[in-house]
Amino acid sequence: MIPNESKKNLETTIDKIRKFSFSYLKKYAPSQQQLRTYLLKKFFKSANFYVAKSELLTLIDLVISDLEKHKFISDKFYSQSKTKKFLKKGYSLNKIRNYLINKGINEKYIKDSISKMNIEETDQDFFSAIKTCKKRRIGPAREEDNRVLFYKKDMSILARSGFNYETSKKVLDLSKKDYKKLLSLL
Repeated sequence: MIPNESKKNLETTIDKIRKFSFSYLKKYAPSQQQLRTYLLKKFFKSANFYVAKSELLTLIDLVISDLEKHKFISDKFYSQSKTKKFLKKGYSLNKIRNYLINKGINEKYIKDSISKMNIEETDQDFFSAIKTCKKRRIGPAREEDNRVLFYKKDMSILARSGFNYETSKKVLDLSKKDYKKLLSLL
């Protein structure tokens, strides 16, 4: 193959990758891994690209590193914003950590964002468990007659939400009066 022609094909492929990246970044604020997956799917579906599949990965990584250098994409920002959003929703720290790991975020960014949340508020899991109880109407949000009957079920709901046993027990053992006081603080 003529070198100039292959260089031209390489440049057009990089331009296409950048174009797809910018169009995706206009709509979403993804992690690097999400953008990489999107670009791979986009190019594997299209039949008219001129680069081998093995070289495509290196080109995508090159474009992503360039986007990160110019601060269009940042896993650190992604981790912090998702952590804040999920804590407001009442997710446990374990559930947030697993979500971020599945999105391909580096472990140091995950630890950093979660430690910042723990510094800002004490025992974040406890308050998240209270939010979950309010949202799901379990534990102290139930009628007093039904609390004993549904204790095991409520404990399992909190466990599936990612809360440990001690936190779940502490929340489920709250009196109705204390629960309402804590809700007024949130």
